[in-house]
Amino acid sequence: MQDLDTIMLNFSPASLMALNAILAVVMFSIALDLRVDDFRRVLVAPKALIVGLVSQFLLLPALTFLLVLVTTPRPSIALGLILVAACPGGNISNFITHRAGGNAALSVSMTAFATVGAVLLTPLNIAFWGGLYAPTRAVLQATAIDPVQVAITVTLMLLLPLALGIALNARKPALAGRLRKPMQLASMGIFVAFIVLALAANWGFFLQFAWFVAGLVVLHNALALAGGFSLASLARLSPYDRRAITIETGIQNSGLGLVLIFGFFGGLGGMAVVAAFWGIWHAISGIALASLFNRTEAQR
Repeated sequence: MQDLDTIMLNFSPASLMALNAILAVVMFSIALDLRVDDFRRVLVAPKALIVGLVSQFLLLPALTFLLVLVTTPRPSIALGLILVAACPGGNISNFITHRAGGNAALSVSMTAFATVGAVLLTPLNIAFWGGLYAPTRAVLQATAIDPVQVAITVTLMLLLPLALGIALNARKPALAGRLRKPMQLASMGIFVAFIVLALAANWGFFLQFAWFVAGLVVLHNALALAGGFSLASLARLSPYDRRAITIETGIQNSGLGLVLIFGFFGGLGGMAVVAAFWGIWHAISGIALASLFNRTEAQR
């Protein structure tokens, strides 16, 4: 298990550039579903969005920190959990919310605002929560991570494609409509295929250590889903909004997590395994939860 804190996965600079480009294309394809009105909507009824963002950027990192304190995993695993929790919602959350019979418009608005907020909040959460725990603080100090550089990376990977997609949807809605579904399907397929190929060079390592983090990732994801559901319930939101916030909190952008891990932490083993396993598990748990939710119609 100590190897997890020292082994660096084999991931070339060219592969990292390709992953960056693919993630930007994925974000652009998602942004084709967004409109300026999705941002304006919060001026009319901001409560659900505020609760959702608090759940995403405050509650989930705090729950993750408590999980780390209780389970005391290896430092690289702990920092991987913290980094995933610091990322914005995942790129399949809107689709899963729709399948769950939740408020898809709220989910889209959360995606938009969380993506913008991630430029500041993702590096801050990594630095703050990682710095509070001595073993992960040592990793952060050893890598000399620069929050400004993380913010620049998040901007290029998420914010710029988001702006371009929204602009195309506003100016050329017919073209955006024709591109939307093919691009979303193609980009997600390419993204999954790339991750599989990238991990192939490290497959033996991934299989050797994935089971050590599997339980933690499952528990972490369960905490995220339960935290989102509980906070939305305490805020007395409707079941329709509650489903959206639950899923948005439990579906994380592990693709961005991998970009940050390979770009700033040299592909540190435990972190990479956590992010990769998260990317697999949150899709499984999200679809399963959506099927459970979809058995009954959510009250609005």
